[in-house]
Amino acid sequence: MPEGKPKATKTAKQTARTKPEQPVLLSGGNPQIPKGYGDAPVQAYIAAMPGWKSDVGRRLDAIIENAVPGVRKAVKWNSPFYGVADEGMGWFLGIHVFTKYVKVSFFRGAALNPVPPGTSKQKEVRYYDIHEDKLDEKQFADWVRQASRLPGEKM
Repeated sequence: MPEGKPKATKTAKQTARTKPEQPVLLSGGNPQIPKGYGDAPVQAYIAAMPGWKSDVGRRLDAIIENAVPGVRKAVKWNSPFYGVADEGMGWFLGIHVFTKYVKVSFFRGAALNPVPPGTSKQKEVRYYDIHEDKLDEKQFADWVRQASRLPGEKM
């Protein structure tokens, strides 16, 4: 062992006071959550969403669960994905956090009525950007029900 100061170690009392590690927030505030399937990784993502966006995430998740009984959930590429119960049907929407809004991606959004307002470079994808206090719950629930009946995206 080289000479010098011995390496400092934490006491049991110091360790007990240490807070559990919080997920890293990527650029724009999107939480970095490990890939995982089921409700737990999605709830970890929602809990890590910064500020008012966490409340929006909880509300979106509740609306989706209510509109699509037995919905499948996963976190991939640091974003929650929602799909129908039959695994072969794919994913119908994803959520991503940006600095000033929460973006919902409807993977077959061009087929929804009315079509969500956000356009994409991909022909079938449409976006719904939710700013603070601007969630239209009734319209969102209708889009979710429609999207869940369409063929999903395989990812």
